[in-house]
Amino acid sequence: MATRFLLMNDLTTARLTVAPSVATSTTMMFEDLPSSTSLFLFGTTVALLVLHVLHFRVDTKGNRREPPGPKPLPLLGNLLQVDLKRLDASLFDLAKKYGPVFTVYLGPKKVVVLAGYKTVKTALVNYAEEFGDREVMPVFYDFNKGHGILFTNGDIWKEMRRFALSTLRDFGMGRRTSEEAIIEECHHLVEEFEQHKGEAFNNRRTVSYASSNVISALMFGKRFDYKDPEIHSLLERDTESIRLTGSASILIYNAFPWLGPCLKNWRALMKNVEDSVAETKRIIADLKETLNPDMCRCFIDVFLSRKQRLEESGIKDSHFHDDNLLYSVANLFAAGSDTIAISLHWSLLLMAKYPLIQDKVHEELRRVVGSRQIRVTDRKDLPYTDAVIHETQRLANIVPMAIPHKTSRDVTFQGCFIEKGTTVFPLLTSVLYDESRWESPHTFNPSHFLDKEGRFVKRDAFMPFSAGRRVCLGESLARMELFLFFTSLLQHFRFTPPPGVTEDELSLTPFVGFTLSPLPHELCAITQKRDTFIPCSAGARYFIGESLAKIELFLFFTSLL
Repeated sequence: MATRFLLMNDLTTARLTVAPSVATSTTMMFEDLPSSTSLFLFGTTVALLVLHVLHFRVDTKGNRREPPGPKPLPLLGNLLQVDLKRLDASLFDLAKKYGPVFTVYLGPKKVVVLAGYKTVKTALVNYAEEFGDREVMPVFYDFNKGHGILFTNGDIWKEMRRFALSTLRDFGMGRRTSEEAIIEECHHLVEEFEQHKGEAFNNRRTVSYASSNVISALMFGKRFDYKDPEIHSLLERDTESIRLTGSASILIYNAFPWLGPCLKNWRALMKNVEDSVAETKRIIADLKETLNPDMCRCFIDVFLSRKQRLEESGIKDSHFHDDNLLYSVANLFAAGSDTIAISLHWSLLLMAKYPLIQDKVHEELRRVVGSRQIRVTDRKDLPYTDAVIHETQRLANIVPMAIPHKTSRDVTFQGCFIEKGTTVFPLLTSVLYDESRWESPHTFNPSHFLDKEGRFVKRDAFMPFSAGRRVCLGESLARMELFLFFTSLLQHFRFTPPPGVTEDELSLTPFVGFTLSPLPHELCAITQKRDTFIPCSAGARYFIGESLAKIELFLFFTSLL
């Protein structure tokens, strides 16, 4: 009776501020529930309500100061107070009210949110051990089954990450070897753009092929032709999976995993995962048939060779087994292709929208590089171009929330007690848009990365790759790819809106999934007039007697004739 009274009291006295689109998103998340489950759901809901109320009564005991936050409802927590279609934006707004460390309940799941540069950096770097574990949400477990790199902890994660880093570096990640592979891919990318002859087209798929081929060379030892149906199906599934993972119904699934089979998006996502796993298994099997341990061609070869040596030594229980290979490859391929392609897609859209900024990039490239092949070493001499690339990553805010972390032990952080095993959301949006760190956080302003003399400056609050123990292991490769792809395209093309569309009409509203990508759009890639005849060099060190030399050559040649 007492429990029933407490339950009714909580349900009737809670005061909530409901997000504007909550009614719509709440309806959408349950719209595909079959009616046959109604009785089961009702009984389960009542039982969970009772258990959840009892949990709150016990959880609030004690004198420890826990992070503040909005009052949760039993079972639903704060789900009705956030926009499930833009959870990152809702949490950013809540941070303004409750501070840089606060608590929300996504259903019965307690989550501590970290907001602002100072808080996120301190937690992930200074408290790296305490905040360094990975929270494996139900959907992430469905992806990897406890294997691989991204969604694991402990010895598995340490050994797989260490192996991946050393192997990719051996194959040239972030070094001259990778640079040559990226430059080769730049040539293919430029040729593909040229085929459109200045007519409007959607470049999303093309830039995805380019970025995926770089990681494909490292993982599989080969690149794919842009018309290869195999790479097409892999990338389309990845794109759709990213969209589904960030949907409202998958957020609900993470809160209430037992709802999974009833949710259309979850079923579609699992079908995508199943198909991707089957395709990756086939690629691994093909490489295994031609494996030569003395001449490894790629990441998969090195893993298989290590596994073979361990088994021949009688070691059967190592972390080098088929499941860790399968899911490590899947993790690295997805991480190494999607975010880079989305960044490049944003950069071209921003160039078309802001033609004066594009003019400055073109001018710098012509003055410093001319028509020769751009190299990574040119970056230091291209401060404005480098600033544009960094500002694109900052404003685009491609991964608004880092993949969830988890506390490895009890910790008191910024005066708040956070117990071991608590889910933690580092809100990267709040870092990249921190008003105390950026002069104009909501506008596209390359000057954020330039000093008064026009020299490039690093900014501590630039954290698109996260930070700490879980920082993106392919950061150096990603930086190299973005620089070479972007500069190669801008060296060859001018990007404009399609005929009849103005710069102002180009939308920067993102397409929301697990990542934020541009809405579908078309641009024109107009071939640039290139100064290919430069016998007297170019740039700051050009030959000062060029004009006299031209006159002499002309007069001598005509006199001889």
